[in-house]
Amino acid sequence: MTTHDDQISTVAELMRATDIAVLTYVSLDGALVSTPMATRDFTDPGTMWFLTERDTDKVRAIQADPRVNVTYHGDNGWVSLSGTATVSDDRAKVAELWDASADTWMSGGPEDAANVALRVEGATAEYWESPGKATAAVQLVKGLVSNSRPDMGDNDTVEL
Repeated sequence: MTTHDDQISTVAELMRATDIAVLTYVSLDGALVSTPMATRDFTDPGTMWFLTERDTDKVRAIQADPRVNVTYHGDNGWVSLSGTATVSDDRAKVAELWDASADTWMSGGPEDAANVALRVEGATAEYWESPGKATAAVQLVKGLVSNSRPDMGDNDTVEL
């Protein structure tokens, strides 16, 4: 039986294996909007950090409705994390998260008040740990030939 700690470790491994996450939030007009974001830090899957510019529709929408979903997808599986986001003006945190790639997307540097950190606190994470493309293909064929359910890896939802 898989323990809660094992599930959290699996979620963390899948998240770390993905450079770019997709952040989904509710726009001011009520539509779901998804945008790619580089995860800058996470201590555990329950808290992750991003950098963004303050004067954006995304920030205004999150300040009005903090509910978000963050997805990670890679060769070994995916994670869909539901939680809430807050905008942080903490200059020390922005500086900690800042690197050369941030200069590519944002101007002014970490000391510029126009740049903020976005903290996402996860509540739950659904994950699927894939057995890999080759194994998945074999399992699909096996399922078709034997009329049995293929073993496509571990899937579960875990409280964070």
